[in-house]
Amino acid sequence: MLKITKFGGSSVATAAQFKKIKDIIRADSARRFVVVSAAGRRFPDDNKVTDLLYLVCAHRAYHVDATDLLEDVEERFLAIKDGLGLTFPVAEKFAEFASHIGSDSEEYIVSRGEWFTAHLMAEYLGLPFVDAADVIVFHHDGTLNEERTDELVRATVKRLGKFCMPGFYGATSDGEIKLMERGGGDITGSLLARALSADLYENWTDVSGFLSADPSLVDEPRTIDRITFDEMRELSYMGASVLHEDAIFPVREANIPIQILNTNDPENTGTIIREHVEHHEGDPVVTGIAGRKDFLSVYVDKTHLSNMVGALRRVLAIFERYGISIEHLPTGIDSFSVVVNAADVKNSIYSIVRDIKEELEPDEVKVIDGLALVSVVGRNMSKRPGTSGKILTTLGDAGINVRMISQSSQEITIIVGVNERDFAETVRRVYDAFVREEV
Repeated sequence: MLKITKFGGSSVATAAQFKKIKDIIRADSARRFVVVSAAGRRFPDDNKVTDLLYLVCAHRAYHVDATDLLEDVEERFLAIKDGLGLTFPVAEKFAEFASHIGSDSEEYIVSRGEWFTAHLMAEYLGLPFVDAADVIVFHHDGTLNEERTDELVRATVKRLGKFCMPGFYGATSDGEIKLMERGGGDITGSLLARALSADLYENWTDVSGFLSADPSLVDEPRTIDRITFDEMRELSYMGASVLHEDAIFPVREANIPIQILNTNDPENTGTIIREHVEHHEGDPVVTGIAGRKDFLSVYVDKTHLSNMVGALRRVLAIFERYGISIEHLPTGIDSFSVVVNAADVKNSIYSIVRDIKEELEPDEVKVIDGLALVSVVGRNMSKRPGTSGKILTTLGDAGINVRMISQSSQEITIIVGVNERDFAETVRRVYDAFVREEV
């Protein structure tokens, strides 16, 4: 049995958290490879080390002294070192790092949060330290060199047997540090799991699994015990943010399950994510609900539109010309709507509407803004007739106007568009109708 364990920022924020991780690693001999994020918040109003380092870069760009910020970052690492009685020379290494702040790249500066955290964790766990820059390889265009990364990871394992490494970054073939997207430490763990054909990828965070709805909108939402990769991707894309959505792809290709676990409650089994989940009696129809605000819809209507070959393609080409990604495309017989992120078109929406009028000569083009999209996700929805009708009835009874509705081709997601002012109430009403009443 081989497990890859990745610990997020809150899990490595203090010396006390480091001690919890040591207990977790010691409890299972299969946990031989550890990936860590940079030290996160110690308390609600605290700063993440990564945020402080980005702020250092901003100060540098505007020629503002960042000494106080650097001292704050160094103190975070010194507190962990002293609290655990470690020997890693934080002060010396940090002084060397700080002396080159003026010339180092932003990506190098920010990556040091993970680098220092992983050095401290490696010593505390008694594991060799492996620099992510030595095994995670990017092409010069920013894409991952998967084949080379797999080769280097396997060679490193053959040489060392086990190790601790930082997440969130790698390097190009010529050694330039390359950051992943925020939350990219999840991706690092996933890449490691795939390269080593692990049996399980454990992602340790500060919550006991994946919740079926946002707890800021729904009181005490149910924890999802089992979920498919498809369901997780749908929920993650719409804002459910326990796991970086791109962390799914490497392990999914290798059919490796992911388990979301809580460093502060290690006995809790959390959430397991797999390619396929066997049906159990009593499984809920709806697995989870997620959503986002700030969308708009461009509604196009034209008589006999259904007879116009290529009409939809021509409109979509206009959005492509402006570099706009399409979120959803509800269609009718002689009309359709193009749903996009409002922020993406804030500087181009009038030009887009003008081009649509010139290209298609429609009877009407209307921009509907202030939209929120709510995704109702469940692998069992296709087995339960009337799910869409129940959603519409539930929202209608609550006086919520549904501006659009769309169902995925896989039949695991139903998306409803509502006015932004109705967003929170929509989530609560759907949750009560499909999740709370079935628990």
